[in-house]
Amino acid sequence: MDTFDLIVIGSGPAGRRAAIQAAKLGKAVLVVENRLRVGVVSVHTGTIPSKTLRETVLNLSGWRERGFYGLAYRVKKEIEGKDLGARLRMTLDHEIDVLEHQFARNGVRTVAGRARFVSPQRIAIKNGSEGESEYEAERFVIAVGTAPYRPKHIPFNQANVFDSDDVASDPKVPRSLTVVGAGVIGIEYATIFSALDVPVTLVEPRENFLEFIDREIIDEFVHELRKRGMQLRLGVKVEKVEVDAAGFAVSSLSDGRQIRTEALLYCAGRVGATAALELEACGLTADERGRLTVDPRTFQTAVPHIYAAGDVIGFPSLASTSMEQGRIAACHAFGAPMPPAPEYFPYGIYAVPEISTVGLTEQQLKAKGVPYECGVARFRETSRGHIMGLQSGMMKLLFSLDDRKLMGCHIIGEGATELVHIGQAVLNLGGTVDYFVENTFNYPTLAEAYKIAALDAFNRMPGRAH
Repeated sequence: MDTFDLIVIGSGPAGRRAAIQAAKLGKAVLVVENRLRVGVVSVHTGTIPSKTLRETVLNLSGWRERGFYGLAYRVKKEIEGKDLGARLRMTLDHEIDVLEHQFARNGVRTVAGRARFVSPQRIAIKNGSEGESEYEAERFVIAVGTAPYRPKHIPFNQANVFDSDDVASDPKVPRSLTVVGAGVIGIEYATIFSALDVPVTLVEPRENFLEFIDREIIDEFVHELRKRGMQLRLGVKVEKVEVDAAGFAVSSLSDGRQIRTEALLYCAGRVGATAALELEACGLTADERGRLTVDPRTFQTAVPHIYAAGDVIGFPSLASTSMEQGRIAACHAFGAPMPPAPEYFPYGIYAVPEISTVGLTEQQLKAKGVPYECGVARFRETSRGHIMGLQSGMMKLLFSLDDRKLMGCHIIGEGATELVHIGQAVLNLGGTVDYFVENTFNYPTLAEAYKIAALDAFNRMPGRAH
């Protein structure tokens, strides 16, 4: 029986980072992946595919040029599923090649198959008809990610009623679409298809969505969606879905209304992919959504030599934070120094338009009783915004009145997920409004919005220089 210092179950962002970190510490590492190729959800059906589809849609539809050439402008008039799939396959092949090279370069061994625990120190791996092989390790990292939640009353058929994994593996362009669930995944896909001029209806049982985002940013986002014709059905549940004789998905809502569209995408929640791990054999128990509870500082589970990281432990379920969780878990497992995690990290929502945020929202500052000032910049106010033909997009900066420090940075619009890192650096380094006011930004750039927003706040702050 082969024995390793660390066995990592899953090769997504958390798993790969844990494996490579342990290998760099000189440890013998095995990565188990139940797909034929490494990458798990992030590469095959999640982060990379959805962002690739988004970029493909924006390019082929001419979305970014419509500010100049009008709403009827198209780069390709008839966009089909095969157009989306071609670029997707090229991107995925590249990502997998890079990941396999990283594993090989660092001496990380990989094996394909489905893992299950036999005991707290041993797993069995089944690969098709080849039977099972057993492996032992001193420590484990569970990084199996999540799978779409598929309730029994939804008639999934991969043709016109499907989940987010189906979209990524076999993209189609329906003539009309219902998206159930206004979480991050639902919002991203709803707006991507809307950018293709597909009529989209978004259904969400809660009255609000993306509640961790500053409300002013969400108000701006909702305005953009309504302006381009997306239908929002908030505060209602989908009680039944049927496929009619014409092959259309008919959704019956809790308020008595019905929605009939050519396709329905169900994105209401995800579950930890732990069902097949036989966790009871190692002394662990997952919650009702298949997730594991960990120490948020070390990512140890209730069994000290078994760690868990990534989406399988729940919020925030971001690829970026999952990577850091995997690295921290490996460092702690082998006694390596762990630098403290930054107090604030960015969220990126790759919708159309993008949303990115770091730090505290205006609502959180009010709840904490922190006196603050707010500054806003519209992208159309920048020269670069005019050059790019931007008609929307904004940046919102929040500063403490007590010490003038930046408390939050919230952006919606083109390049938001790139721009946010300036705010992230200033925030984590304890910078103040004076940094933005006193420093020069490249001209013309969208980053100038930082100076515009900071001056907007600065001009209303008490004790400012005149």
